[in-house]
Amino acid sequence: MKKQILTAPGGESYPILTGSGLINTCGQEISSIVKPCRVMIISDTNVAPLYLEIVRKSLADAGFSVNTHVVSAGEGSKSVAVFGALLESFAEAKMTRTDLAVALGGGVIGDLTGFAAGCYLRGIRFVQMPTTLLSAVDASVGGKTAVNLQHGKNLAGLFHQPIGVYCDVDTLQTLTPHEMADGAAEAIKTGILGNPDLFSIYENGNPLSELEDVISHAVAYKSMIVTEDPEEHGVRKLLNLGHTPAHAIERMSNFVISHGHAVAIGLAMMTRAAVKRGYLESDEGTRILHTIARNNLPVVCPYQAKEMAEIAAIDKKAAASQITVILPEKIGRCRMEKIAISELEALFADGLEGQA
Repeated sequence: MKKQILTAPGGESYPILTGSGLINTCGQEISSIVKPCRVMIISDTNVAPLYLEIVRKSLADAGFSVNTHVVSAGEGSKSVAVFGALLESFAEAKMTRTDLAVALGGGVIGDLTGFAAGCYLRGIRFVQMPTTLLSAVDASVGGKTAVNLQHGKNLAGLFHQPIGVYCDVDTLQTLTPHEMADGAAEAIKTGILGNPDLFSIYENGNPLSELEDVISHAVAYKSMIVTEDPEEHGVRKLLNLGHTPAHAIERMSNFVISHGHAVAIGLAMMTRAAVKRGYLESDEGTRILHTIARNNLPVVCPYQAKEMAEIAAIDKKAAASQITVILPEKIGRCRMEKIAISELEALFADGLEGQA
């Protein structure tokens, strides 16, 4: 088992554990950082039949009083209505500020649970138990929580750090190849940003046989960034590499294109744009595009630059008339570029040029 520590705002730290069997021992692990209390486990209709009873029993055996709340699987549960229903469930269970929410699932469950925990009684504690690679390498760490609005993805949210993250790699064995590829996109992104060793696993290795290393590499990089910039005022914006086009792609597909696959397309676009604008050597760009495709991810965007730019203009990362975009300079280093919203269409057009 690998254990890492993230230092949250205010100097408080929380453990991030990755290993086999954590689903079965989560009660013991969680009770080592918080006294037994009332717990609400939040899960979805895909994950609950597999793991909810195991987690419930583990927590109950450790002395916790356990309630459960199950929502429909899918992006549709990141809504204001489902968020409100979860808050009502907290209240019905008489949760207090000394109690605990447990997010058991992928990124949707983590985002929804974290946002509800951050709002209920002005903030209760929660832990993340990611069951997807996408959530394990990215969404479960760092305290970003949100739900979607009709006008865009993640437009309502807050920063609320978990008190612990517990990733049982055994849960990843039930994922489909498509879901594993979703996680690969975020891991490749992290490799491009600042971890060539992680990138190499996806470029040349067998990621499925190195999942603990993949997760620990990704968590180490994200922990470093979040510790330095917990609320995305500076370097944490780097983690948005590929996400400005990706969020537009998700919305335009009505979320038929999953987050990880949209991020892969966004990475490919930002790579082509960086090569065209002289920030990235063409051979490095070719390596990135090859690695994305090697891991069963798309590199071709089905939409036009103009319509994507219109959607991205109201994305949460836009500030006034400018937006910060992230462009790779080499594998392991990227740059933040502040551009006018009016220049976004041209950037996206550069990213679409040369698609196969």
